[in-house]
Amino acid sequence: MSPVHPGEQAVQRRAGEGGPGWGSPMFGAEIGPFADFLRHQRLVALSGADADGNLWCTVLTGDEGFVDTRDNRTIVIGALPPVGDPLRDAFTEPADVGMVALSPQTLRRVKVAGTAQRDGDRLVLRTEQVLGNCPKYLQLRTIVDEIPSLEAPRVTVGRTLTAPQQTIVRSADTFFIGTRAPGHGADANHRGGQPGFVTVLDERTITWPDYVGNSFFMSLGNMQLDARTGIVFLDWETGSTLQLSGTGRINWDPDRASRFPGARRMIEFTVARVVEIERASALRWQLHAYSRFNPPAPPTPHRSSGSDSSPR
Repeated sequence: MSPVHPGEQAVQRRAGEGGPGWGSPMFGAEIGPFADFLRHQRLVALSGADADGNLWCTVLTGDEGFVDTRDNRTIVIGALPPVGDPLRDAFTEPADVGMVALSPQTLRRVKVAGTAQRDGDRLVLRTEQVLGNCPKYLQLRTIVDEIPSLEAPRVTVGRTLTAPQQTIVRSADTFFIGTRAPGHGADANHRGGQPGFVTVLDERTITWPDYVGNSFFMSLGNMQLDARTGIVFLDWETGSTLQLSGTGRINWDPDRASRFPGARRMIEFTVARVVEIERASALRWQLHAYSRFNPPAPPTPHRSSGSDSSPR
């Protein structure tokens, strides 16, 4: 993984913000003090590519301890993506992976980049970069139930968003995003806001505001070099997931961003593939509070002419 990331640097210059990038030497390869945090987590999101090079993001959950550390640069995840998940067979050989371990109960997250390989019913990650991240835009949730599925989850595959899937997107307050760039590895991260912060423009296009962050521009820097992007929405109440693979681009139009409170710029995502998995996770969560950092959602949808104009 190169210590220089021209994509991140390009976005920093365009945004007029300085900051180190994901490949910066300030982010070490060792897990260090994050080991204890990781061992207590019950939810991680992973990003990676399928056999055709399409980028996806997935959510893995388990009992406390299903994420563990073998040594200061090795993480073992005691779970695999469910049957039907595009990343189920993605790590039969070592491959780039991005990971974010998220604690909705404590509003903490830790990001990891490196390589992963399947070992039986586990994934073994070799770390290249480890970073503790800020609590902005994290919603406060706690686990209220665990309902293991007694049968294989129902999987729906498509190329566009159905009307019910569009409703899932519009009502979301959180999603996970995966990006990568040649020679710079993969990245996984979290995006959050008030319900409605993600807008459906049509059955193949969604958009969301990019809020003020840490100026690293890891996801957007990767998009500058490789537009392929994967995102996943988790239904916290049912455990179902909606995975989208496609391409992302930055819309720098200030007039467009000005319509969304708190937006510095807009991200536009074009859907190429859709996978919906019912009850992908056994965990059920209760929402207690939205992040105090969340800007208000736009009062009305903003869609391009000729697109779906149904209410959220």
